[in-house]
Amino acid sequence: MLRKIAGPASRFVERWMPGAFVFAVALTLLVAVLSLSLTDTGPRELVLVWGDGLTGLLAFMTQVALVLLLGYTLANLPPVHRLLTRVAGLPRSPRAAYAFVTVVAGLASLLSFGLGLIVGGVVAVEVARRFRERGTPLHYPLLVASAYTGFVVWHMGYSGSGPLNAATETGVYATTLDMGVVPVSETIFAWWNLAAIGVTLLVIAVAMPLMAPGDGEAVRAAPEAALEESEEPAGTGGAQEAGSPADRLETSRLVTAAMGVALGLYLVVYFLDNGFDLTLDIVNWTFLCLVLLVVANARQLAALVARGGRTVVEVLLQYPLYAGIAAMMAASGLAEMLSNWVVDAATPGTLGVFAFLSAGLLNLFVPSGGGQFALQAPIFASAAESLDVTQPVVIMAIAYGDQWTNMIQPFWAVPLLAVAGLRVRDIMGYTSVVLVITGVVFISTLLLVGAG
Repeated sequence: MLRKIAGPASRFVERWMPGAFVFAVALTLLVAVLSLSLTDTGPRELVLVWGDGLTGLLAFMTQVALVLLLGYTLANLPPVHRLLTRVAGLPRSPRAAYAFVTVVAGLASLLSFGLGLIVGGVVAVEVARRFRERGTPLHYPLLVASAYTGFVVWHMGYSGSGPLNAATETGVYATTLDMGVVPVSETIFAWWNLAAIGVTLLVIAVAMPLMAPGDGEAVRAAPEAALEESEEPAGTGGAQEAGSPADRLETSRLVTAAMGVALGLYLVVYFLDNGFDLTLDIVNWTFLCLVLLVVANARQLAALVARGGRTVVEVLLQYPLYAGIAAMMAASGLAEMLSNWVVDAATPGTLGVFAFLSAGLLNLFVPSGGGQFALQAPIFASAAESLDVTQPVVIMAIAYGDQWTNMIQPFWAVPLLAVAGLRVRDIMGYTSVVLVITGVVFISTLLLVGAG
């Protein structure tokens, strides 16, 4: 049945789905029309709000760019890349390959959303290369879609910006709401969230192979350009590179290792002083520390970062557009209006579900976990207080909704597709099916917790 659904969905998306930048432009126009027609905002005011808002997420955009860049660099360090290459040889059948890539990408996404996107792309390419060498047909768009579906659990893990925001002294809960912090032990590491992670990964690992082309149906192989062996990063520290004093510094492992040790000491002191108080910056510095400790030298690091730029450029181009969308929705009151409609219909048992659906809708317009949480948390936190619902439920409901509709929002697929060599429309038919499947899991979890 899934194959019968996925086939037409994939063909429809391939015909009608625009690229990620065109999608962002279309959303900008849609939000402008809705703001003008549903609120009292005038055209002149809206234009000014939009233009001023383009710079509204620059700090967060830098954090996101570092997540992607550090994820790419770590995944492509020779020792790590060799490990991923060996791991890619584990699945022996196409069906096992789809499930395997899903789980690997999902586990990596739980550590860092940037790492999950890049590792998913790298492993998909390596698995496709192994199957080509064996002469076994593998449907490459479905394989890459499997890598992207692992991203559907990222906000439940280590880099989840919503729960991390709620757990910090400078976050929405401690400042705007004056409610104090909500520790990650009650959100990310709550038993029900951990159980939901396991069930979600299991369900999509089972579902993806079931969408594979059947007998007699076309199997699309990976493009040759995507499977070309990448060159070894420059600067391995060999004697042939140690000429001038500058060369010796650039090819010395001591330089990068010393910085890695220094950053590691900072992280140790930070966690001793703050406990498990995670922020997106700390997540980034953790991965930068690993990169510095593993990379051969500064020259190799520079080469990897230069190559990794392709995973970041489109994100940097599109993020100001989404910042402008967020500014229009906030200033016009459109975001609050949509959320209040949802809150008014909620009961104590269903508030989590309504928060989830509202967050899923908003994520289409503001694909920023942190920015979206700042918009919605005050509304749903107040509703939770009035309905006597625990705050972790609405915090994770917003996180679930944010990650859920990424399956039909092309923005975050761009870095992975840059690695895999495909277009958004090649995978979104499959991931739209995953949207439906995982929606059942998330809603069931929130109903269970809300009832408790």
